[in-house]
Amino acid sequence: MVVLDGKTLTIEKLVGIAQQGHKVTVKKSLWPKIRRSRAFVDKQVSARKTIYGFNTGFGALARVHIKPSDLTVLQHNIVRSHHAGVGKPFPPEFVRAALALRINTLIKGHSGVSERLVRRLVAMLNKNIIPVVPHKGSVGASGDLAPMAAIGRVLIGEGDVWFRSRKMSARSAWKRAGLKPLDLKPKEGLSLINGTQFSTAVAAMANDAGHRLVDIADLCGALSLDALKGTASAFDTRIFKLRPHPGAIVSARNIKRFLAGSSIIKSHVHCTKVQDPYSLRCMAQVHGACRDMLEAAQRSIEIEMNAVTDNPIVIPEQNVILSNGNFHAEPIAFVLDMMAIAVAECAAISERRTFRMLDSKLSCLQAFLSPKPGLNSGFMMAQVTQAALVSQNKTLCHPASVDSIPTSANQEDHVSMSMNAGLKLLEVIENTTYVLAIEMICACQALDLMKPLKTSPRLEQIKRTIRKYVPFMDHDQPLTDAIETCADLIKTQHLPLN
Repeated sequence: MVVLDGKTLTIEKLVGIAQQGHKVTVKKSLWPKIRRSRAFVDKQVSARKTIYGFNTGFGALARVHIKPSDLTVLQHNIVRSHHAGVGKPFPPEFVRAALALRINTLIKGHSGVSERLVRRLVAMLNKNIIPVVPHKGSVGASGDLAPMAAIGRVLIGEGDVWFRSRKMSARSAWKRAGLKPLDLKPKEGLSLINGTQFSTAVAAMANDAGHRLVDIADLCGALSLDALKGTASAFDTRIFKLRPHPGAIVSARNIKRFLAGSSIIKSHVHCTKVQDPYSLRCMAQVHGACRDMLEAAQRSIEIEMNAVTDNPIVIPEQNVILSNGNFHAEPIAFVLDMMAIAVAECAAISERRTFRMLDSKLSCLQAFLSPKPGLNSGFMMAQVTQAALVSQNKTLCHPASVDSIPTSANQEDHVSMSMNAGLKLLEVIENTTYVLAIEMICACQALDLMKPLKTSPRLEQIKRTIRKYVPFMDHDQPLTDAIETCADLIKTQHLPLN
């Protein structure tokens, strides 16, 4: 059970909610604040003041006053009209993350929603009623309107959900769960959709995956270095004390730990080679820079996870309602673009190491790591697949955050494109996972070709784990299944890294 308090939610906790199904509860001391915030909104509505989002149209229609009898219809209409996303649905874990983030901001008491609405969102998450949310349609300003509207519609009994492993209507799911849809009160429809929670959910999930990939990159690099008879001296602690970037220190320590006790390294300790190529020698510096980028991104993401991103914001204790721009996802757009670059670099240097292993002139191993090259092509095409993925990553790393296109009759005339940045990043993560899987397979093949020499005890253990799923290839066979299997090992964290 994760206690949400609007202040201390971390990426680690959010991933537990999203991927492992951890349930949530709201910190008890926040309920009075939520009730005071709602009472303040009701008071303003009763006073017949004209307030954006309470009794006006939205966006460029903000000057249209709505009569009291239509206020519920107004809030229902905003979640209906803004449900305009397209494309395949987000995986359920992303929707769970966004839902948890929305609850975490609403409970801060500056959104003016009712206790009843918050409790229903908590019930939706804990009962695993997962809205079907199309993944395209947000520009990341005025919040992630289209994807959040897909969640909002479910609260009023519309749209589709995943429930108990089946896709069904929201109304059917509520009935099976023993609950009824809600009627939304003034501002509640707007409060459900106006915020950065979907972009932030993507950023948080991607950050977690990115950190794992850098750890895997350290592992792959260590396997490849030993397969190429490289030296571990480039990861000497003294080197990194002189240029103490935290990420590089961690990656150097990881690589050195993976290689400790390698009989391959001992076998060429007196060779004439002076130093290794950059893709081996500079691994810790490159992986470490990626690590530092992800750490910086994590700090920004966790600020956003615990922030109020509504418009307008209500501050009952000061008797004010403030129109604002906290929904603008520029901070998240920047970190999404930055993370794409970091993850893509892990793939770029990985492909270079793989290339060296396959070139017999560079590796001193059989060409393309085949015991019988010529009759067999070995892993020739695996590196071609890497090349395609690395090249695509370069295109995907063009920043989305420098783009903008006016919307809503020019009222919303500068937008962040955070969701586009997020969707690109998810592709970069998928591509990089495959690139690292290919390097891992090739490095294990190369190490097996070096028998009776053995790598370190830790790497031998990891190789044995991989060999349970991907056997040594002594003749040509399709590589797709092996690559997919190894990628799944990376995604499911089945490799003993610690």
